[in-house]
Amino acid sequence: MRKIAILNQKGGVGKTTTAVNLSAALANQGRRVCLVDMDPQAHATLHTAGEIVAERPSMYDLLAGRAEWDDVVVRLSEQLWLAGSHIDLAALEVELAGVPEREAMLRCRLVELADRFDEVIVDCPPSLGILSLNALAAVDEVVVPLQPHFLALHGLSQLLQTIEQIADWVNPQLRIAGVVLCMYDQNTRLAAEVRSEIQRFLAAGRGRATPWAEARLLEPPVRRNIRLAEAPSFGQTIFEYAPHSHGAEDYSRLAAEFLLPNEPAGAAEMAHPAAR
Repeated sequence: MRKIAILNQKGGVGKTTTAVNLSAALANQGRRVCLVDMDPQAHATLHTAGEIVAERPSMYDLLAGRAEWDDVVVRLSEQLWLAGSHIDLAALEVELAGVPEREAMLRCRLVELADRFDEVIVDCPPSLGILSLNALAAVDEVVVPLQPHFLALHGLSQLLQTIEQIADWVNPQLRIAGVVLCMYDQNTRLAAEVRSEIQRFLAAGRGRATPWAEARLLEPPVRRNIRLAEAPSFGQTIFEYAPHSHGAEDYSRLAAEFLLPNEPAGAAEMAHPAAR
């Protein structure tokens, strides 16, 4: 099972949009995908399920030991599932204070899903607190969504340093899979310049003993598309709301980069009720 965190400590960069629509795109390509919402804002949950999960236990209940995956996971489509979030998840930061190995709680629970899904996509909060630390301790790969602004380059450098520390202290297997540019306007000089700067920055890290030594700028960039902004208000992914839009096209192509070579789609056998 492949585990990928979608992370940026800055909000409004397309993080949840990428988590939701990359998950849906992988599911459309035959993968069995579970989207795990670790953000107390629950935007991925609202985006995809809304009232469907309003009365169900959430990731808060799972991590607090009050629920099991069967109670939390809901099926969104034939190949896509959601483990929803709730504002209560914010309380976990306080409740876990002083708890031994508190950063490993999600990692321990994800082991239980190993035979059920091909990919687990974790939507992280726009911060680097205990919830994001749990996600980074649990996954193998990180995808960083960025807007094509020069300030984003400074934020990227800080984020990579933090991820390197977490790899050193908590999760030696952690690596950066890549950076994806969101809300990209190919007609502006700024977008092209930022894209070139990120490529140079990542190239400079080649051969170094860092988690981003093999990171790349993922293609294609996700073009600015009003349909992507509209879809959450309808509780739909871009493929349900506007399947012929640029947003749907870009996330479909992006998902193709994530398919593991020599592994057939739908490889995971999901005999568990939570995945049926």
